[in-house]
Amino acid sequence: MDWCRYRFRSVWRLAAPPDAVYAVLERAEEYPRWWPQVREVVPLDDTTGTARFRSLLPYELVVTVRALRRDPDARILEVGLGGDLEGWVRWTLTAEGTGTRAVYEQEVEVRARLLRVLAVPGRPVFRANHALMMRGGRRGLAAHVEEPLEERR
Repeated sequence: MDWCRYRFRSVWRLAAPPDAVYAVLERAEEYPRWWPQVREVVPLDDTTGTARFRSLLPYELVVTVRALRRDPDARILEVGLGGDLEGWVRWTLTAEGTGTRAVYEQEVEVRARLLRVLAVPGRPVFRANHALMMRGGRRGLAAHVEEPLEERR
């Protein structure tokens, strides 16, 4: 087992319709407005940017993000990651009644030196830290897509 590799999958059920959720998720530069653990997103051009993340642990991850797939018809967003994490993240949205089923998938290898050194003893803590980050993201997105459009601006 490579202790520096992680695979995550989360399913979020949201009251908003899939197109509304997709519209929010495709604007990565606005993630810090609703996802507390996403500290900063800086666009570099139309397809790349940098992002800073920090959850409960006193450690910040910095990644370069590049768009791999942006498909509004299929409601799929996928990005590649480099920097402290190397790999990819994908959102897949489907209608579920009048709401949305949002599937978040991530496969990464930790490249940050300290986290690699602590890979074996820290793995349960790192996974718990990620779970807290995802919980904060789900709550923030749910609240964001449910607020009236004029209040989002």
